[in-house]
Amino acid sequence: MAQKNLKEKEAQRQENIEQTVSATEQFYNENKKVIWGVVAAVLVIGLGILAYNKFIYQPKCVEAMQQCYPAEMSFQNGEYDLALNGDGNNLGFADIIADYGTKAGKAVYLYAGICELQLGNNEEALSYLKKYKGKEPILAARAKACEGDAYVALGDYNAAVRAYKAAVDCADNMFAAGYLLKEGSALEALGQKAEALACYKTVENDYPQSIEAYDIAKYIARVSE
Repeated sequence: MAQKNLKEKEAQRQENIEQTVSATEQFYNENKKVIWGVVAAVLVIGLGILAYNKFIYQPKCVEAMQQCYPAEMSFQNGEYDLALNGDGNNLGFADIIADYGTKAGKAVYLYAGICELQLGNNEEALSYLKKYKGKEPILAARAKACEGDAYVALGDYNAAVRAYKAAVDCADNMFAAGYLLKEGSALEALGQKAEALACYKTVENDYPQSIEAYDIAKYIARVSE
């Protein structure tokens, strides 16, 4: 009896499989033009993406990085207007961003923002700095600190404090002390001496070997009065 039930179950299983295969074949036969059309479309799109990346995007990235070289040299020499706007023969960061976006690398926004900041164009500096999305900790902290500097120049000390805090959060230890000092100064401008003191104490206790720590006692004394 048990063997008979086993055979019946096996026969039923085979029948189910045959029905599934039959249904699949029927679906394929009825829709094979659509199926192959979809497959062909996917292949065309995939090949198109590969071709675009190889023959258009990658060459544009190389071209953009080549265009950046003179601007970077001007930046390193402290020629910020030349680095930002170019000289008619070589592009500056503003034109590189307009023509290539981030194909030359995310740092172009940081370069452009620092140039605008050095030239006293604080609103323009912020517009570039806020578009910088780099993840490298030291550069990300530098970008946030530069935002803080722009806000200080604009008299928006609350925004400056937020920017400096963000810089401290992602800064490498060797730079954090400087950002803490700037945060403390912005807090002082807001009349928040206790919060400023906490920043200065952090410099004193956590970064005693930093340059900022050498003179931190006078900052602490000023807000402790």
